[in-house]
Amino acid sequence: MGYRIVIADPLSEAGLEPLRRDPEVEIVDVSHEDDPGALVRALRDADALIVRSRTKVTRDLLDLAPRLKVVGRAGVGVDNIDVDAATERGVLVLNAPNGNTIAAAEHTFALLLALARRIPQAHASVKAGRWERQRFVGFELMGKTL
Repeated sequence: MGYRIVIADPLSEAGLEPLRRDPEVEIVDVSHEDDPGALVRALRDADALIVRSRTKVTRDLLDLAPRLKVVGRAGVGVDNIDVDAATERGVLVLNAPNGNTIAAAEHTFALLLALARRIPQAHASVKAGRWERQRFVGFELMGKTL
């Protein structure tokens, strides 16, 4: 007897690959469904549910999954999961707080560079029909320490 894992929110293929390799695992991916009933139908026989931020795992949603044993959050925190309701039903709740650490760090550096080069202000100026090149030169980072 295998395990049925429902994927409710879009996940990277790299994250799903270990699950796909396991012959005991059946993955039901409803993350791209336009029909809200797809998740409801998939949960009837689900052993596990994986979400990100979009899906709210409420008491009512948990009630639709009588076989559910675990809810996994691919991300930091579990604020979109009713942990009390899950605990009452004996459903384990997990998260992956380090799953996007590299992406978050890279995004932080991208934002710092955009601010140093005054890109948001220059973009707003160009969108307003102005070209104020000298006003938005920014400053070079060469030789600076963050």
